[in-house]
Amino acid sequence: MIQELNDDSASPRVQGYLHLPAKSNSQGLVLTHGAGANCQSRLLLAVAVAFEEAGFTVLRCDLPFRQGRPHGPPFPGAAEKDRAGLKRAVGVLKESVAGRVFLGGHSYGGRQATLLVAAEPLVAGLLLLAYPLHPPRKPEQSRAGHFPNLATPAMFVHGSRDPFGSQEEMQSALKLIPAPTKLLQVAGAGHELLNKTAADPLPAQIVGAFTEFF
Repeated sequence: MIQELNDDSASPRVQGYLHLPAKSNSQGLVLTHGAGANCQSRLLLAVAVAFEEAGFTVLRCDLPFRQGRPHGPPFPGAAEKDRAGLKRAVGVLKESVAGRVFLGGHSYGGRQATLLVAAEPLVAGLLLLAYPLHPPRKPEQSRAGHFPNLATPAMFVHGSRDPFGSQEEMQSALKLIPAPTKLLQVAGAGHELLNKTAADPLPAQIVGAFTEFF
């Protein structure tokens, strides 16, 4: 069951959708989007539904920049507010589940999740969908500088055709993380990860690899 969520009882507000499983495993996952999308993206919805079916309570939410701007990239200098929004979303979900809470995101959302947790390990684990290791064609501009500070286990899902980082670059970057990591490689996938068919098996594969890893 999916419920719309608009919690403005504290700042920053939490806006999105709460997936309530028919049979809960008492665990929760906060899931957010990339720089050019919102929480209604096809990838986020598919992954959230797959985790819901596996018993997770999932909070699929919009980052603060998207709440204030329906289209376009994040505001310059707004990343700190986006991380504060993720922290608030984790707090909201922790009020709904008794067990472990995880934090995940696609691209920009995943990067902000890692930056938040590197500074404050407030979740049991991370799920990073198409982590943007560097801008396309600019491998010298690495976004893994904070990886040595990640003390939280993390699972990465990465496509073999992702211009934001090759499989080899991801494998090398993950060696910087002192916590346990897992890399789920998706052959032929780009930055959006999903193929164009309605019955893409990837979300179920992600859940299977995630539950095995954690």
